[in-house]
Amino acid sequence: MSKSLPVFGLIDCNSFYASCERVFRPDLAKVPIVVLSNNDGCVIARSYDAKPYVKMGEPYFQIKYKLKQHGIVPFSSNYALYGDMSERVMTLIESMVPAVEVYSIDEAFVDLTGINDVDGLGRRIRSQVLRCTGIPVGVGIAHTKTLAKLANHTAKRLQAQTGGVVNICDPIKRDWVLRNKDVAEVWGVGRRMKLHLEGMGIKTAMDLAKADAWTLRKNFSVVIEKTARELAGTACLELDEPNPPKQEICCSRMFGKRLTELAPIKEAVATYVMRASEKLRAQNSLCKKIRVSIRTGTFNPDEAKYANGVLIELPYPTADVRLLTKAAVNTVEHVFRPGFKYSKAEVMLVNLCQPGQFTEDLFAITQSTEATSLMTVLDKINERWGRGTLRSAAVPINPDWVMRREMMSQSYTTRLDQLLKVGCK
Repeated sequence: MSKSLPVFGLIDCNSFYASCERVFRPDLAKVPIVVLSNNDGCVIARSYDAKPYVKMGEPYFQIKYKLKQHGIVPFSSNYALYGDMSERVMTLIESMVPAVEVYSIDEAFVDLTGINDVDGLGRRIRSQVLRCTGIPVGVGIAHTKTLAKLANHTAKRLQAQTGGVVNICDPIKRDWVLRNKDVAEVWGVGRRMKLHLEGMGIKTAMDLAKADAWTLRKNFSVVIEKTARELAGTACLELDEPNPPKQEICCSRMFGKRLTELAPIKEAVATYVMRASEKLRAQNSLCKKIRVSIRTGTFNPDEAKYANGVLIELPYPTADVRLLTKAAVNTVEHVFRPGFKYSKAEVMLVNLCQPGQFTEDLFAITQSTEATSLMTVLDKINERWGRGTLRSAAVPINPDWVMRREMMSQSYTTRLDQLLKVGCK
């Protein structure tokens, strides 16, 4: 009996950040939206109806007039909301398919091999996610991950005709999509590679699918070779296994304003340590070293430039936020220099390990069971009642140096005091 071909699906949220904002603001259902980067710097996301007027990466201060002219509503980035909504979407998807690879915050590959009615399943997934979260998604289905990407792109572009689900396992449908896709729209190609491929007469996805794979490997890389084979229907990429624990954890933020004093920079570093240590404990790791750095702005020619950082070895591998905070805050004094206007701080936890993976002297100090239990309680309280409910004393409540997010929506799903209120008159 011949082995059946694999079937992959790609489920991608439509204009995810903008869609998250619309879930709790039905009055914006037909209003174009853009979402801005840290400190309300530039455009990082656009709703479909905002794309004709605004380019990705445009600085907000340069396009304020244009947004107002076209009735486009700007939002500061609300990552707590987006992360929570993403988790809800992915949890729903995982409950409906055999295997999932969460590829990014708003898209996931799924294994549909052996399922009889994949089109029907795709429609059920789309309906269930929309009903339970309010987030619209597109579903692309194909025999390879690269083709599933193209199918998904077609599903969203031709949503009225496709209903948001496109299956190109059929060779005739697959070839139609390939012929009508520019090679730059192929997953992993991009603009630079497009120029090289066009020099070889490869202008569409179909051209790339028909190109000699070994020649592509010789001239470019094995990645482009695999891309061509995938477009031709040969699966070269499988669903990835869950990611192993990270070897480094970084938390860095731009300040909402320039800082010139030591005290607020210490507060910022303590806040970043708090966040980094949460990630550290979430993957059940311990940290042996911590690096703290601060720097001034890089673009203002009128500001003096300075950057410095220090790597500290901890007395023992730990995930105790108290020890990490003490070490990091004390380090700030060694890198701070008066007379500069600081714009950013960074905390990086390095040389990570899992409990039991490190070899120490028999009499060396280790993290106590009391400290481990305390951190468990800390995380459970913050998970139950919201991040920052319980924190170290070095972390301020409402500092004036936080990122500028003057147009941020409420944290509808992650803070009790900002839950959506529904009342009857």
